[in-house]
Amino acid sequence: MSTVSLFFQIKSRQLAFFVRGFLSQEIPYTELDLYFWDTMEEWSQIKKAKQQAYEETEHVFWHVLHQIHYWPQEVLLKDPFLRGEIETCLDCLENQGKYPLPLDCIGIRP
Repeated sequence: MSTVSLFFQIKSRQLAFFVRGFLSQEIPYTELDLYFWDTMEEWSQIKKAKQQAYEETEHVFWHVLHQIHYWPQEVLLKDPFLRGEIETCLDCLENQGKYPLPLDCIGIRP
């Protein structure tokens, strides 16, 4: 298994855990924000990642990561459309692609 594959296998589960915890108000936004920055730092340390093909659910992963960083805490908690989109993406990540890939998740690598 490549370093990139292992990264996404681990980080996808973590992302789903943190975002679901935040949406259910069991994890504070500050923890979610720390997870974002930790993930970005870890990604920057992966060598030759940009030359490798995207993993099946990688676009979904980057899309969710962008959404939680882009939108303010209140919007993430209260916008029903955004929450539904994020929850669909999390279902996909938790099932590692066995759940249908959302069509509008166009996340790209930083």
